[in-house]
Amino acid sequence: MKVALFITCVNDGLFPNTPRAVVEVLERLGHEVVFPTQQTCCGQMHLNAGYRQEGLHLAQRFREVFSEYDVIVSPSASCVGTVRDLYATSARSLGDDALADEFEEVGRRTYEFSEFLTDVLQVTNVGASFPHRVAYHPTCHSLRVLGLDEAPKTLLRNVEGLTLVEIPEEDACCGFGGMFSIKNSDTSVAMGQDKFAHVRATGADVLCALDNSCLTHIGGLASRAKSGIKIMHVAEILASREGAARV
Repeated sequence: MKVALFITCVNDGLFPNTPRAVVEVLERLGHEVVFPTQQTCCGQMHLNAGYRQEGLHLAQRFREVFSEYDVIVSPSASCVGTVRDLYATSARSLGDDALADEFEEVGRRTYEFSEFLTDVLQVTNVGASFPHRVAYHPTCHSLRVLGLDEAPKTLLRNVEGLTLVEIPEEDACCGFGGMFSIKNSDTSVAMGQDKFAHVRATGADVLCALDNSCLTHIGGLASRAKSGIKIMHVAEILASREGAARV
């Protein structure tokens, strides 16, 4: 299958190892990954801030850039949620039902990485090995917008050597929330500290999630506390062959 990689701004600028991991896993499974170089920001920040016209300009660009691909995959639940939900609802709020229909069509072709593996490819074991104690944080967009709960956990449970531990009150928001963390920094940090305390209580070596933005927020708190907890995207764990037997 040919898969178009939607890399996202955060991953492109700060976390290039995450999309590399996506490519590694998909190629390991025998699929072709292509990268449309014309892609830019999906417009999430603009739409979340209320700049619908500006956001929809970027949405239209996204639709044009990825128009020729049957499958679009991204390691970001928040950006996929933007494409799948915010594009069409924003267009309809401006009275453009025809454009909303076009956005719904591209939304049906756009998948978060773990969702694509389990729901489309019907794969639960990608041949990964990662001998560590791992906690998984379900981000708000992955859990509440995309409805992803068991897909990433199933993939992690099938990683050789990995011990998956549950975070107390795991569905609580970490406090990042994009612009929320900037406009309401005190509240954001307080929420993040609560989340980090729950993560720390698990005794996990590694914290993972489907959004590097949320991991950055929690990771900053973990770093300042000198906790030693490593922050990784789920895709990076699924690409790992650490501790695997050599053949």
